[in-house]
Amino acid sequence: MLAIAAGPFVLLLAPWQQTVRGAGRVVAYAPLDRQQAVEAPISGRVVRWWVQEGSRVAEGDPVFEIADIDPLRIQRLEAQRDALQLKLDAFETQVLQYASIVDNTRDLGQLTVEAATARKEEAMERVSAAEAQVAAVLAELTAAELQVERKRRLVESGAVSDRQLEIAEADFAVAQASVREARAKLDGARADQRSMERDLDRSRVDALAKVSSAEASLAESRSKAADARQKLAELEGDISRQQSQLVTAPRGGVVHRLSGNQGGEIVSAGDPLLTLVPDTSDRAVELWIDGNDIPLVTDGSPVRLQFEGWPAVQFTGWPRAAVGTFGGVVSIVDPTDDGQGRFRALVIPDDVEQWPSPRYLRQGVRAKGWVLLNEVTIGQELWRQLNGFPPVIADEEPEAVARKRLK
Repeated sequence: MLAIAAGPFVLLLAPWQQTVRGAGRVVAYAPLDRQQAVEAPISGRVVRWWVQEGSRVAEGDPVFEIADIDPLRIQRLEAQRDALQLKLDAFETQVLQYASIVDNTRDLGQLTVEAATARKEEAMERVSAAEAQVAAVLAELTAAELQVERKRRLVESGAVSDRQLEIAEADFAVAQASVREARAKLDGARADQRSMERDLDRSRVDALAKVSSAEASLAESRSKAADARQKLAELEGDISRQQSQLVTAPRGGVVHRLSGNQGGEIVSAGDPLLTLVPDTSDRAVELWIDGNDIPLVTDGSPVRLQFEGWPAVQFTGWPRAAVGTFGGVVSIVDPTDDGQGRFRALVIPDDVEQWPSPRYLRQGVRAKGWVLLNEVTIGQELWRQLNGFPPVIADEEPEAVARKRLK
């Protein structure tokens, strides 16, 4: 009787594994290995299928052939391409011609500027010579003026005759005339210099304008050539797509669904015509977990999995007593939900147990999962359930908790 009475209290001390439950399906771990659609490269009709649902294909095997609605479309596209190629050749020739014109205009402008510069320098030299001439005749004028004054004093004293004074005054008049002539030449030389400077400025402006005009024509030709080149590339792409009427399998795998009918149905470019499930042995389980529990799930958390079609008995709280379940580890937890408050956790096989063969465990098989958290007593778990506490209460970051669980 004592043992029976003490049994419930002893049971409260039994261990209990806290878990977070989720449900999902088997998928390929790599996104490129998951189910994918093969689309129509062009608009037209499917004229031949090489596969049917369930067919196994290797990468590069033909799967269907599609024909354009307009049988002459390729010929018209090729004619457009040839015409556009001729236009592109003409534009490229024009680019070379304008490039040559730019070089020639730049060289000619440089020669014109150099000639104007030389004329300006010659004018400056003439100004310098005229200034020197003015200085010389001014010196002569000063000397003649001094001579006249000296002769006048000598005439007054009777030392020289009036004739010598007249000669001195005549020399002074000649010197004055020479000064006026030299100054006139200086003014003319300076006027020529200013004219040459204006010619030089005008030559520079004209040369720059001509070069700018030629460069603008060159840029316009290059722009036209670039536009023609772009249109030609687009046409080449259209022709390539039209010629891609034989569609091959992008990956090795199994044909899951055929979406297009052969013969009469018209399909548009981009319409999915078949669904392919690639071959892969790198599998994972996509578990969807409630948003209330997702803070407790971290990368590296251990998981027990039950696959649809495998007899299993899962004892919540005692995973070691479960039969028919398989081990896994959380690899990725999505940073956001699916729009309905659920978060995806990607579970991969652990290093302890091997999952069933891909022959039996195919993509799409439904699965249930239990993410293992802390191990507590049944009494603690009952207390938590009665008070509505979360399974784990920790002040540490989730990564630190996960590292402790893995140790």
